[in-house]
Amino acid sequence: MSIEKFLLRSEDEMDFLPIIPLNESEQEDLNGIEVPAEIALLPLRNTVLFPGVVLPITVGRDKSIKAVNDAYKGDKLIGVIAQKDSNIEDPAITDLEQVGTVARIVKMIKMPDGGTTIIIQGKNRFLVESIFTEDPYFKAKIKKLEEQENPKDEDFNAYVANIKDLAADIVQLSPNIPAEASIILRNIENPSFLIHFVSSNLNTDIKDKQRLLELNQIRQRADLLMQLLQKELQFAELKNKVTTKTRTEIDKQQREYFLQQQMKSIKEELGGDSNVQELKEMQKKAEAKKWPVAAKELFKKGIEKLERMHPSTPDYSVAYNHLDLMLELPWETYTEDHYELKKAMKTLDSDHYGMHKIKERIVEYLAVLKLKGDMKSPILCFVGPPGIGKTSLGRSIANAIGRKYVRLSLGGLHDESEIRGHRKTYIGAMPGRILQSIRKVKSSNPVMILDEIDKVGNDFRGDPSSALLEVLDPEQNHTFYDNYLESEYDLSKVLFIATANNVQNIQPALRDRLEIIDLSGYAVEEKIEIAKRHLLPKQKDLHGLKSSNFKISDKVLEKLIQDYTRESGVRELDRQLASIMRYQAKQLAFKGKLKAVLTAEDIEKIIGKPKYSNDIYKTANMAGVAVGLAWTYVGGDILFIETSLSDGKGELKLTGNLGNVMKESASTALTYLQSNAKKYNIDSKLFEKKNIHIHVPEGAVPKDGPSAGVTMMTAIASALTGKRVKPFLAMTGEITLRGQVLPVGGIKEKVLAAKRAGLKEIILCSQNQKDVEEIETEFIKGIKFHFVKTMNQVLELALI
Repeated sequence: MSIEKFLLRSEDEMDFLPIIPLNESEQEDLNGIEVPAEIALLPLRNTVLFPGVVLPITVGRDKSIKAVNDAYKGDKLIGVIAQKDSNIEDPAITDLEQVGTVARIVKMIKMPDGGTTIIIQGKNRFLVESIFTEDPYFKAKIKKLEEQENPKDEDFNAYVANIKDLAADIVQLSPNIPAEASIILRNIENPSFLIHFVSSNLNTDIKDKQRLLELNQIRQRADLLMQLLQKELQFAELKNKVTTKTRTEIDKQQREYFLQQQMKSIKEELGGDSNVQELKEMQKKAEAKKWPVAAKELFKKGIEKLERMHPSTPDYSVAYNHLDLMLELPWETYTEDHYELKKAMKTLDSDHYGMHKIKERIVEYLAVLKLKGDMKSPILCFVGPPGIGKTSLGRSIANAIGRKYVRLSLGGLHDESEIRGHRKTYIGAMPGRILQSIRKVKSSNPVMILDEIDKVGNDFRGDPSSALLEVLDPEQNHTFYDNYLESEYDLSKVLFIATANNVQNIQPALRDRLEIIDLSGYAVEEKIEIAKRHLLPKQKDLHGLKSSNFKISDKVLEKLIQDYTRESGVRELDRQLASIMRYQAKQLAFKGKLKAVLTAEDIEKIIGKPKYSNDIYKTANMAGVAVGLAWTYVGGDILFIETSLSDGKGELKLTGNLGNVMKESASTALTYLQSNAKKYNIDSKLFEKKNIHIHVPEGAVPKDGPSAGVTMMTAIASALTGKRVKPFLAMTGEITLRGQVLPVGGIKEKVLAAKRAGLKEIILCSQNQKDVEEIETEFIKGIKFHFVKTMNQVLELALI
C-alpha cells in the first residue's frame, strides 16, 4: 500500500495518489452517466484509474494536453487507459490496453511551466472496440461495461470485512503511510468503492491492477484483491522483521563501543594497561633472539607501533599476531647434521629395503657437507608408483642426518596464498604453509617433504605451482618473501624432497628446478624381503601378536604376492597381511594357541581363492592375440591385443578406449603389412575383402602411447596368416613404416609386470638393452630377452 501526502506528478511518472471523492454517494449512480460512443483517450503510465476514484495528474505530452483541453471545453468526459509498457514515450495503438475508465475532468489548472494539471474522477469502465484516429490525439469507439450490483449475501460481506482488515494491517506495518489512512478505510461503506479505492492504492504490479479492472464480476474482483493484499502483507511483515533485526544489531554495537570507551577510561585512571607486561615480555624475547638485521628493524618498528595502540582497537591483534610470528620463527636456528656416513647408510638400510640410487645421493650430499661445512641443499624429487615408500623415505632421511622432519601435502592445493601467505590486513590472514611448518619444527634446516607435487591444482583461483618456483630454486629461496611476514626468509638450508607419481603432470618450469630420481616398483623378491623385515613385524605389533612365534615361509609370501596382489608397491600386500593377522588374533582369542607355520592352504582358507592367475596366458594362445606391456602411474601392467577378421571392404576398426597415438600405431602396423604382404605370405586380397577389428580389453580404462606398436603389428599379422603367437611371450616397442623398432620408456616397470604375470620371454628394442642391464639379475631370473631392430625380427620370433 502507498497512501502518501497529496503530490501532483506528471503522467510520465504515473505514481499517483488516488483521493476519496467529497461525496461518496456519487459511486451509487456511476452506471447512470451518459457514456458517449466515441471518446478521446488519455494514455497513462504506471497506474490504472478505477471507477469512483479521484486522481490528480500533471499532463505533459502535447497530444494529451490537446485531448484534455478539447474534452474540458466539451462534456468534460475523457477515456483514461493504461499503457502496456510504461517505458514507451510515444505509445502506438498496439501499446494500449483494451479496458479503461471513463473519467470526468473535475478541475483543470494551467501551470507556469506550460504544463497542465487536471483532477479527474473515474466514472465507468469501457471496452475499446476500435481506435479510428491517432492525430491530433487518440479517439476511439467504445462500449460501456455495466457494473454489477453489490451482492447482498454474507459471504461477500465477509470478503469486504477481510479486505478492510488486511488493508489496515498493511497500513500499521508501513512506516511511510500515515495512521489516518486506516480511519479512512474503516469509514468507506460502499463495498464496490472500497474495492476500487484499495486496488488503486495497492503497491503491486500494473498488470495486476489492470486484471482487477478487467474483471466484470465484483466478487471475482474482491477475491483477486484479497490474494494481492495477502502477498503485500507478507512482504510488509518480512520487511518490518528485517528492519527490527538490523536496528537491534546496531544498538548492540553502539552499546559495546560505549562500554569499551568506559573500560578504557577506567584503565587510564588506574594507571596503565594490561598490555604493557605483554610488550615487555616480547621485547625480552627479541633481545635473546638470533635474527637478521632487517628482521630486527621490522620487529622494532612493529613494537613501537603496538605501544601506541590500544588493545581494544581491531588493528592491535593484527600487529600483535605479526610480531608473535616473528618471535616464534627460528631465523638463524639450525639443528646440527650427523656426518657419520656409515651410520647414516645403516639407518637408511634399516628403514627401507632397496632404493640404492636415493641412498647414494643422500650419502653424497652428507659427504660434501662434511668436507665443505656448508652448501645449498639440493631439491630432490622422488618419482614412482604409489605404495613404494617415497614419503616414508623422507622421514628416514631426516633421522639419518639428524634433522627435524616436516611434511607438506600439496595434493589439491589451489590457492597460491597457501604457499606465500595472505597479506596481514585481511581478516583471518595467516602465513604460508612453508613458514607455518618451519615455525612448528623450530628449525631453519628441516627435511621438508612436499608430498604429491604433481597433484597441485591450477584454476581461476590461482596457480600454487608458480609460487613454488621461488621456494624450490636454490638461487632464489635464500630470500623467500612471505606476504604475511612482509620480510625475506632464508630457505636455502631446508632440504626439500618432493614426491610425485607422474612427472609429466608437474609444470615444466618447476620440473626444471627439481633433481628427478626415478623409483620403479618392487620385484617379487624385494617384496618378500620387505614383508619379512617391515610389514609382518608391524602388523603383528598392531594386532597384539608380537609375542606369538608363528612363521610365514618365503614360498607362502610369494604365493600371497603373486596370487593376491597386482601392484608396484606393497600397500595391497600390507592389507592382505593385516587380514591374516586379524584371523590369527581371532584364533588366538578362541583357542589360546596358534599353528607354528602358516601354509598355502591356510592362506586360501583365510583370504579366499586367488584373485589373479597366470593360466590366462595359456588359454589365450590363439591366432590374432598378442600380449603387450604397458606403463601406468601405478607401475607396469600387461595388456592383451585381440585381432579378428570379418567379411567386408577392408576397413580397420579400433575399440577399447584407445588414444590417438595408439590408433595411429595400429594404422602404421596395417600399412606396413599391406606393403610387405608378399614377404610374409599374406594374400593381398584379404586387405580388400576382410574388415580388421582390433580390440584392447578393459574398455573402461583409457589407453594411449606408441609402445603397443609391435604388439598390434604382431596381432594383425597373426590374424592374417593364421599363425599363433608364441605362448608366454610379451613385447613392447614403437614401430615405423620403414619396418624399424624404436625404444620406449618404463622398461623396468614393464619387465617386473611381465615377471609378476609369469611371462617367460620379452621382445624389446635393442636400444632398450641398457635399461634391462640396470635391473638386478635376480629380479628377472627366468625371463629370456630378445633385442630386435626390425619388425621382421619380431615376426620371426613371435609367430609359430
